[in-house]
Amino acid sequence: MGGSVSCCISPGDSPKVHRRQVELEECPITTTEDVSEDTGTYLQHISDRELPEELAQEANPSDHPRASTLFLNKSQTDVRERRKSNYINHFSPGTLTKKFSSCSTIFIDDSTVSQPNLKSTIKCVALAIYYHIKNRDSNRSLDIFDEKKHPLSREKVPDDYSVVDPEHKLIYRFIRMLFSSAQLTAECAIVTLVYLERLLTYAEMDICPCNWKRIVLGAILLASKVWDDQAVWNVDYCQILKDITVEDMNEMERHFLELLQFNINVPASVYAKYYFDLRSLADDNNLSFPLEPLSKKRAQKLEAISRLCEDKYKDLSKAAMKRSVSVDNLVGLHNSQAVLS
Repeated sequence: MGGSVSCCISPGDSPKVHRRQVELEECPITTTEDVSEDTGTYLQHISDRELPEELAQEANPSDHPRASTLFLNKSQTDVRERRKSNYINHFSPGTLTKKFSSCSTIFIDDSTVSQPNLKSTIKCVALAIYYHIKNRDSNRSLDIFDEKKHPLSREKVPDDYSVVDPEHKLIYRFIRMLFSSAQLTAECAIVTLVYLERLLTYAEMDICPCNWKRIVLGAILLASKVWDDQAVWNVDYCQILKDITVEDMNEMERHFLELLQFNINVPASVYAKYYFDLRSLADDNNLSFPLEPLSKKRAQKLEAISRLCEDKYKDLSKAAMKRSVSVDNLVGLHNSQAVLS
């Protein structure tokens, strides 16, 4: 048969294989190393040029709830060193000041994710900014936030203003002064921190001694307008900071929004993540939230709130049952009489 002859021929003598070898010699395969950057014949695949959307979101903690916050990561270095030093030196924390609940007394704090404690929240936000400045990677900044070029007061800026890191107390006093004068809420402080980290990520800059005041002021200004119902006008901040002009405030706000790419949305999941990370930061640095024993009056108030939420949930469940009834419940339905006119 014809097939018996073809099986005796070696594959190298096949005309198809020979023709394929000629084509490969005439048209060699071009690799990335062989292509010069000036030629432009090599086109990179789109998957190599673009970051997947999920990874891009996770890289920015101010947009994605699963990404770890920047301030918590920067604070872990100091926390580990402090614990290591205490272990090596056999340092005893001394008398325990933290309160614990017992069978007779229950201690709870008045700070919740929906209504945080104002003073404790401002302390935690100031501490987060402090770790940002202390453990910064470099000194990347912009002129609009430079306090030397845009001073907040008429006092002479020290020569070492860009070298000496501010203390936690100094940052706390500055934020507390703005919040107390403008009568801002604790939720606004958390949103301020979200905008601050979003600015550092989007603009690829660092918060350092020369720009921290103006960055914090811009974040508070924007957060108060977005979050609070009664926003504080730019001219009101000029009354708090006597030597700053409205034009300077407007220009700083415009640059801040442009650097944020006008992304001022703060999802509830991101807000909750920042709140709980601030509480973790407080625990790591012995900044406990104020605890008070559960009194009878407060217990009745919590019980009333719980009962109100339970009744609201029952009403929603009944409304859902009226909209959609399962086939299993058709037996219990009563036929209504039709009215003919």
